[in-house]
Amino acid sequence: MQRATRLWSPLFLGPVVIAFTIGFVWPFIWGIWLSLCQFQTVSDARFVGFGNYIRAFQDTTFTHAFWYTALFAVVSLVLINVLAFTVAYILTQSIKGSNLFRTVFFMPNLIGGIVLGYIWSMIFDGILSRFSTSILMESKYGFWGLIILMCWQQIGYMMIIYIAGLQNVPGEMLEAARIDGATRWETLFKITIPNVMPSITICMFLSLTNGFKLFDQNLALTGGQPFIIQPDGSTIKTTEMLALNIFNTFNGTGSTSQGTAQAKAVIFFVLVAGLGLAQLAYTRKKEVQQ
Repeated sequence: MQRATRLWSPLFLGPVVIAFTIGFVWPFIWGIWLSLCQFQTVSDARFVGFGNYIRAFQDTTFTHAFWYTALFAVVSLVLINVLAFTVAYILTQSIKGSNLFRTVFFMPNLIGGIVLGYIWSMIFDGILSRFSTSILMESKYGFWGLIILMCWQQIGYMMIIYIAGLQNVPGEMLEAARIDGATRWETLFKITIPNVMPSITICMFLSLTNGFKLFDQNLALTGGQPFIIQPDGSTIKTTEMLALNIFNTFNGTGSTSQGTAQAKAVIFFVLVAGLGLAQLAYTRKKEVQQ
């Protein structure tokens, strides 16, 4: 059997490896090359060195988008995971209609981000219009609007992962804790949560990366507005996140816009990959070996 597996494995793995190379590896390498070039189309790319990276780091809109995105990612990570774990914990306590509740909470994840953005923009403007304002008029409304939208969409998905983890907590450990007189809170923090750490690792990774990569909801809900004009004449969109900033830079009118946007995209990839791997390494150390 092992000999047959070694003999025929290239036949089955080959198409997947070829598709992965064509669809991911080659475009990724080509993207790194283009970040070092000035171009309008990929056919007229001209090597210019690290000038695009220098312009990216000097762009105040990019640095603002980075800090705004970092704040958004941290706040959304905490809220999504706390609320998703709470809902999952409640729905694993043998309450009536738990399966129905799971379905209802998961359903928002099935709706596309653009559609959600436009739906919630109408909801928020309908509420804020009573106070003679709009979600596009103040940065704080845009920020918390994105947080509410992201939580509403992601909590149900993370809830499913937490439910799977909670259902795998050894029953004998919970029973032993009850016999020893542990309170519900002691059982939660000393038995349940340590055993659910693999699910927490996955959910934190997804929440962190999704928070940094957010694009379509940002585009549909606020489009980066409102904006402020700097003394040098440049415009900063106060609710513009990193992905939207890269998109707007690429579609700019300058001769270096495409190259600068490509450099920003490479920086963006390194940032998200680095943070994601660091979070995985840290939380995996907290996992309990069963």
